[in-house]
Amino acid sequence: MKAVLKACAALIVAHGVVWSDPARADWRDDIGTFRIGIVAEPGAGNTVPGLALLTDAYTKALGMKVEFVVARDYGALIEAQANARIDYAIYSATAYATASQRCGCVEPLVAPVDSDGAIGIRSVLLTRDGKLPDLAAMENHRIAMAPSSSVGGSLLPLAALAAEGRKVAEDAPFLVHADSAAAAETMLVDGKADALFGWVTAAADGQPEASGTQARLAAAGLSATALQVLWTSGLLRYGPHAVRSDLDPEAKRRLTVFLTNLKSMTPDVYDLLEPEHSGGFTVAADKDYEMAQAIVRLVSDSGSRR
Repeated sequence: MKAVLKACAALIVAHGVVWSDPARADWRDDIGTFRIGIVAEPGAGNTVPGLALLTDAYTKALGMKVEFVVARDYGALIEAQANARIDYAIYSATAYATASQRCGCVEPLVAPVDSDGAIGIRSVLLTRDGKLPDLAAMENHRIAMAPSSSVGGSLLPLAALAAEGRKVAEDAPFLVHADSAAAAETMLVDGKADALFGWVTAAADGQPEASGTQARLAAAGLSATALQVLWTSGLLRYGPHAVRSDLDPEAKRRLTVFLTNLKSMTPDVYDLLEPEHSGGFTVAADKDYEMAQAIVRLVSDSGSRR
């Protein structure tokens, strides 16, 4: 009797394996061709450097046919993913937040890291020689800021302040929007502004680095002891590689494993895929883009008031 039961159990296990194989392959059959959306570099038309290598790498990672779709801009990329014409997209932080707001149908898999470990940027309010005593005193001082279109130098600080309950209008009289980030920095150096909204890179442990605006001010001749950081925003993480939320979990797993090992396994392919941040990919989550969501809300609210 025991021998019969063992034989039956073996048959059940064997059939289970046989039945599970088609189930595991179903997601590939359902998709047919896995489509990856990417925005071409300005002036590059619809071409992407190393497209054949990238396609081959993703094809091997997923074990299925892969096709790259080149979008003219992030708006077109967002619409393509929202309408399920592509399965996967490479976004900036604010483009991802816009896609999330547009359909609620996307989720990040990974995001890039800098070689020094930075995973994004934070806005900082800098003053020199104590000219601005604290954040509450801003209205009585001239505060330099990058142009209103600048994400790190203008949109991020305004959105972060609003998220903290400190709403500051873009056209507030004490804010002076310079023609460029460099021009805003010059205003602080020359004493034409008492403080400056700039940005610094930030590591995974949340600590801001002495980089970005601070590093450029130091290069312009301001000593580190002359500068004081009065306020630091939440993290704006570098833009993610995102998939549709309804993508099969096995496809998500394969892509995550492929991407997080890409830098160490095939650095030449990584450099094609991510030319700006050379530290590899790490796992990302939707909560990492709360500051990006705040920026999108700010821009949306500003547009609705015009």
